[in-house]
Amino acid sequence: MKIEKNKMVSLIYELRESNPEGRIIEVLDENKPLNFIFGTGRLLPVFESNISSLVKGDSFSFSLDPEMAYGEKREEMIVNVPVSVFETDGKINEDICFVGNEVPMMDSEGNPLNGIINEITENHVRMDFNHPMAGIGLFFTGKIVDVRNATDQELAATMMNSCSGCDSGAHSGCSGGCS
Repeated sequence: MKIEKNKMVSLIYELRESNPEGRIIEVLDENKPLNFIFGTGRLLPVFESNISSLVKGDSFSFSLDPEMAYGEKREEMIVNVPVSVFETDGKINEDICFVGNEVPMMDSEGNPLNGIINEITENHVRMDFNHPMAGIGLFFTGKIVDVRNATDQELAATMMNSCSGCDSGAHSGCSGGCS
């Protein structure tokens, strides 16, 4: 059975930065494969196009430049947030507000987004709201472990949890749903 829309796919991969010799970002093996329903918007579209029509046992290897993956880092996504946002009773909440911490926030329209704290000053907290893999090329090598028809329950669950433009999640941001 080949990979196509609404098929349940199980695969393993090694993800490296930029090329076959790049830093290892993530490894999913037989003990923890990636399972998803193909064509439901849970993975980067270009990732799916690279595995489309493969069958169980097929191997894959491809690279994505930053524009095809999560885009280049954008300066306008690095902003100064008033330090008061992180204060409780006039004091900075140090359990949340520290350099390197990823903090869930909301934009002015109430949409959730995550930002990484880069700097803390007396007046502001400098946060980077770019995707963590923005500006990074990705290189995938892997193998298709299984392809089968998705059950009605799996399809229903995917539709209930779907969102547009998935760009974050458990597996290197390329899958795992939207958060």
